[in-house]
Amino acid sequence: MKLPVSTEWLLHCATSLAQLESGATVSAAQLAQYFDLPAAYLAKQLQALVKAGVLAATTGPRGGFRLARPASEITLLQIVEAVDGASSPYECREIRQQGRGALPAEECRSRCILAEKMAEANEAWRHSLAATSLAEIIAALPPSAPSRTRLRLTGTP
Repeated sequence: MKLPVSTEWLLHCATSLAQLESGATVSAAQLAQYFDLPAAYLAKQLQALVKAGVLAATTGPRGGFRLARPASEITLLQIVEAVDGASSPYECREIRQQGRGALPAEECRSRCILAEKMAEANEAWRHSLAATSLAEIIAALPPSAPSRTRLRLTGTP
């Protein structure tokens, strides 16, 4: 499975926002500069997290983005689904019933074993992401990371 690069961006942006003081906001331009990303495209991607209820956005001179809920209530799966959707990355097209190697219909009454295993793998991946909150990610960072992030992102420790 290969996810779009914007998924990585938004996972890192949400993790950075989770390290800010409660209520603090950061603009898309600040996040873009912090990660050396294209600001206009990042701003568009951040809107997907706003739409999904992961981030809140405020306008105006002191506006920007912040977490919409506590970091403990935001999972990695919510972020991934906001960007990539919830559909399975594998679609079985039943090629086992095509071509010179086609199996007889009576051998294809049950679900394709490959489709079954791919669905199991996708479910395990999704379960792992759903079980991991931003708060857990922050807790796993080096102790100096949040203050360093705040300083470099907002100019305040």
